[in-house]
Amino acid sequence: MPVARRPRHACVPSAARADRPGGGPVSDTPSTPSTPVPSGSGSERESEGPEDAVPRPRGAEASPGPPADWAYPVGSAGKPEPFLADLRAQPPAPVRTGTLVAVLATGLLSMVLLGDGLALNLLIVAVPTALAAYFAAEQAGRRPRPWTLVWAIGGLGLLAVPALRDAGWPSFLAIVSAVALGSLALHGCRTWPGVLLGPLGLFEAVLSGLGWGWRGARSRASGSRSGPVLRAVAVTAVLLLVFGALFAGADAAFAGLLGDLMPDASVSEGPWRVLLFAAGVVGALAAAHTAAAPVRWDRLFVGPGRERGRMEWALPLIVLNLLFAAFNVVQLAVLFGGYDAVLEKTGLSYAQYARQGFWQLLLATLLTLVVIVLALRWAPRDGSRDRVLVRAVLGTLCALTLVVVASAVRRMDMYVDAYGLTRLRVSVVAVELWLGLIVVLIMAAGVWGARWLPRAVAASAAAGVLAFGILSPDGLIAERNVQRYEDTGKFDLEYARGLSADAAPAVDGLPEPLRSCALEGIANGLGSERGPWYATSLGEARARDIIEKRPPEVPPEGCERSGGRETSYR
Repeated sequence: MPVARRPRHACVPSAARADRPGGGPVSDTPSTPSTPVPSGSGSERESEGPEDAVPRPRGAEASPGPPADWAYPVGSAGKPEPFLADLRAQPPAPVRTGTLVAVLATGLLSMVLLGDGLALNLLIVAVPTALAAYFAAEQAGRRPRPWTLVWAIGGLGLLAVPALRDAGWPSFLAIVSAVALGSLALHGCRTWPGVLLGPLGLFEAVLSGLGWGWRGARSRASGSRSGPVLRAVAVTAVLLLVFGALFAGADAAFAGLLGDLMPDASVSEGPWRVLLFAAGVVGALAAAHTAAAPVRWDRLFVGPGRERGRMEWALPLIVLNLLFAAFNVVQLAVLFGGYDAVLEKTGLSYAQYARQGFWQLLLATLLTLVVIVLALRWAPRDGSRDRVLVRAVLGTLCALTLVVVASAVRRMDMYVDAYGLTRLRVSVVAVELWLGLIVVLIMAAGVWGARWLPRAVAASAAAGVLAFGILSPDGLIAERNVQRYEDTGKFDLEYARGLSADAAPAVDGLPEPLRSCALEGIANGLGSERGPWYATSLGEARARDIIEKRPPEVPPEGCERSGGRETSYR
């Protein structure tokens, strides 16, 4: 796709500094008046500064245009410039003492806490990292705005998922989403390129942040009043950690006095702890450098495609709408008329009918979103009649797509009734529901404008991942399958034994020997030794309490069959 650079007035430097020689903050105010943009061009988003930039003087920017519903933004006129021209903000201000202290605290906490697994310790380490970024942004003249706080609080909230759940897959999703939200908080982006490319700015800042932090530490240590304090704190922390860990490993009584705050030290763990310290320092410096001098991804945008004629554009979409409508009529007839007549006519079983349709409908939802994006790119844009046409055709397609989403979710519910709930099935249902929410957001953008759409999509994805982790998918799977066992007498024991500790409260309600057989697999996954408090999730702690109160007792004949009942239906 052709990519152009935003006009100069589209985004002031997010890291404009108030401490430059000569006084006030740096401004990116254009020296010439901006060119008016036609209605429906999407230029209203360019009337705003970056999310956390210092406000520009009054009268320094062009008047905002009218709402743009689904229209594409127009590019800057004139001579094209290089692809990545002028994306970097001004060089960051020198590192302040608070930033260095927060970076050092991140490294020390990483070394002490992260060597035994991920749980609450990840959230503890993230707090000084966020403080380092805040101090660096404040030194650069940036101040938090509402969306910045939303991304920051959301990212920290996502890091609470590993502290709550023992399952690794929702925790992994939560950590990745937290990094993405952190990049949005640091960059202050609001456009699609900013939302999608923001995390790349964090990786780009790894090397530049190291050099920036080293120069700041040298200058603070040599010419600042805080230099002796920083050196004393660093040396004291290193001595306490090294010798405290050695003494804790040498004497059990002293180790009990320190509790779990100090990890056991050994020669083999030394390089691993040093690596964790280095990773913490590098990560905190990258976040702080990004906050002080973010990459301005908002200056990039995808140019509009070649405008098509009304007939050429609308005819394929109208035919597609008719096809969607015909399919949805059949789905409504099945919904109100019952499945028995359809199953008798098709010769399929209840589960086969559900399995046959879900994956096709999920793919149809994804392809519909692609069709909408391409249709917007090539939509006619001559005037109000074209805007009405685009809204009518795409709005109808979105409404029909919601019926397809509902049909797909209903089919998966039928499939779960027949075969039980698994990680794959609960995951794809969650994705299908999120895609339905995206369709609703697109419809809202067609009415109220699309300026907020990129951030709304990102926020909905993060909220979905957070809800997914809090609801405990493994616990939900176990509860649903236990309920199914009570209704039908069927239970997939082999699958239950492979679930995480989050499933222990649900399988604890099974009758013996199913309970012991299921808990034995969970107990084997946990191991015999408890980890320190900061590396133990709430799900693991609950499972260990259940197992210790009523240890599983596997029957002599094993867990293949129990009481004449088949324990696996797959």
